[in-house]
Amino acid sequence: MHVFVTGATGFVGSAVVEELIGAGHTVLGLARSEASANALIAAGAKVHRGDLEDLESLRSGANAADAVIHTGFVHDFARFAEVCEIDRKAIEAIGDALSGTDKLLIVTSGSLIVTTPGRHATEDDRRNPASPNPRMSENAADNLVARGVRAISVRLSPSVHGDGDHGFVPMLINIAREKGVSAYIGEGLNRWPAVHRLDAAHLYRLALEQSPAAGTRLNGVAEEGIPFRDIAAAIGRQLNIPVVSKSPEEAAAHFTWFTHFASIDGPTSSQQTQKRLGWQPTQKGLIEDIEQGTYFKS
Repeated sequence: MHVFVTGATGFVGSAVVEELIGAGHTVLGLARSEASANALIAAGAKVHRGDLEDLESLRSGANAADAVIHTGFVHDFARFAEVCEIDRKAIEAIGDALSGTDKLLIVTSGSLIVTTPGRHATEDDRRNPASPNPRMSENAADNLVARGVRAISVRLSPSVHGDGDHGFVPMLINIAREKGVSAYIGEGLNRWPAVHRLDAAHLYRLALEQSPAAGTRLNGVAEEGIPFRDIAAAIGRQLNIPVVSKSPEEAAAHFTWFTHFASIDGPTSSQQTQKRLGWQPTQKGLIEDIEQGTYFKS
């Protein structure tokens, strides 16, 4: 299958490209720079120049492929609402190109848009309407389904970890280095799901090949809920700094904009996803990955 991949040189997308090519698929990767184009060529993919704000480049890339995997996202949390709107418009543009076809679109979402107090969230649960998270990827996919587009959503864990991670764990490490302590809030029992990037990439391939029904949600979760206190403790051990509890009031000053993510409790099950696709995560867990030390070499 010939697959158009956005975010094709990113942390998750590059693993998806490698997974697809290794399984015999061909890839057309979106590249906004010469460096990205060269990386795609080196990986064995074809290059499609453009970016997430060049909607015509997204439409033409989708038209040229048999299916689309959208892993692209502008990771600029200083303007999070704005980049979430860029993401929504990008999904709509890809959907415009796929309308009237039977091509599959796999959209990337996040497990933390669903929180279910007292139990683990499942694939059957929908976005929490009270969620302050402005990322509307899954809503955009649902709107496309209503228009007849064969779109599905992969909900990634808040920690997609592994070599090259530039997401939430490195942000926590930077905060700990700056503050001189590795902190959690209250008792630190709020839970984060996690998945290794290679396991996540395998999930995208299985979703592509098995092509679930439009509107399907797949939970990219290997570890259902790691207590935040354990993550903070692993970081503290590696940095050789104290591990401390912060009150909710103190947390706002310590974590600043990251406070919401540091406090959210979002345990999530992927049992349905694993059963549906035969997906079995096999990579190391988040705590082991942190304690291996690669996060601290730079």
